Amino acid sequence: MVEEERQDLAALLHRLTKALVAAELPLLARHGLGMWGYVVLTELSRGAAPTQLALAKAVDVDKTKMVSIIDGMEAEGLVSRRPDPEDRRARIIEPTEEGRKRLRAARAAIRRLEDGFLAELSPARRTTMLAALRDLSGEPLARLTADD
Repeated sequence: MVEEERQDLAALLHRLTKALVAAELPLLARHGLGMWGYVVLTELSRGAAPTQLALAKAVDVDKTKMVSIIDGMEAEGLVSRRPDPEDRRARIIEPTEEGRKRLRAARAAIRRLEDGFLAELSPARRTTMLAALRDLSGEPLARLTADD
């Protein structure tokens, strides 16, 4: 028997990502979020409030698009902007209580979806897969994308 050729990681992950995003969009919409809102709130939840420019770099979106994303989120009461005390031209973005509340609710819904999906794997394989993805998304990914 001929061993099946291994598919490229990008092809496998693209299919998986596309399906997960399609399944998550309705969940996010139920919590009053779009994908960009979820991505921005998730990034903001990771630590200190970054500037708009740092946030744009962190989520890999053009800084002009980030302005319109933040404008919309601010209008919905999900984030606030304030001048950076170190640079009055820059703005620090912070989630509001409403933004944190929606993020928690959306994240819980997404975790339930993911848990159902991951139930197809044995607990050991699930743990291994999640650990491997976490490991690869750190330093190895940074080295892979360093030439951007």
